[in-house]
Amino acid sequence: MITVEWESEGLQTVGIVMIICASLKLLHLLGLIDFSEDNVEDELETATVRHRPEALELLEAQTKFTKKELQILYRGFKNECPSGIVNEETFKDIYAQFFPQGDASTYAHFLFNAFDTDHNGSVSFEDFVIGLSTLLRGTIQEKLNWAFNLYDINKDGYITKEEMFDIMKSIYDMMGKCTYPLVREETPRQHVENFFQKMDINKDGVVTIEEFIESCQKDENIMCSMQLFENVI
Repeated sequence: MITVEWESEGLQTVGIVMIICASLKLLHLLGLIDFSEDNVEDELETATVRHRPEALELLEAQTKFTKKELQILYRGFKNECPSGIVNEETFKDIYAQFFPQGDASTYAHFLFNAFDTDHNGSVSFEDFVIGLSTLLRGTIQEKLNWAFNLYDINKDGYITKEEMFDIMKSIYDMMGKCTYPLVREETPRQHVENFFQKMDINKDGVVTIEEFIESCQKDENIMCSMQLFENVI
């Protein structure tokens, strides 16, 4: 587990891999950034970037981060994304650096869509910290809702076997040679069948949000993996 001390002399931009059911958790930091509390406050108030962030006070009310934490996150975000927004190609570039031994582009696409809650093709600082707040400081229910939204690719309120297969395959593609033993071609499909055997309570071929949450809350391993996020930053 990678941890971050908020009061260190610098902070780096955050990238997240969140795969609850696979118990994969990663918080990655890019490029050391020095920060000054007063200067960050000024930048948030007078930024002339293409996307101007909301006031710190409003973001503090919308998230579970303190004003100080938001200042540090904004400095890192703005350093990596001077325009104030992140597009999908940037997400893919970041994850390509995380997983050079695999192909992370498909998983990065799914993760980007989960952060891009208004589906406008970009992730703003607000989108980023609200999602990050849910992942790291949210309740179990909030985290499970976020995970369900990630797996529900077409956002119709159900997880199908094909959607879950696409997610699982993207995870294995991303991990590449890091998996041991090497993944057989049929392994992702087997994981999907196991997922549905556990989650599809009424056996109708799809998993609803209610079934997903109920099943996850009964799974000790999933609950333990969710709690690991609480002390990441």
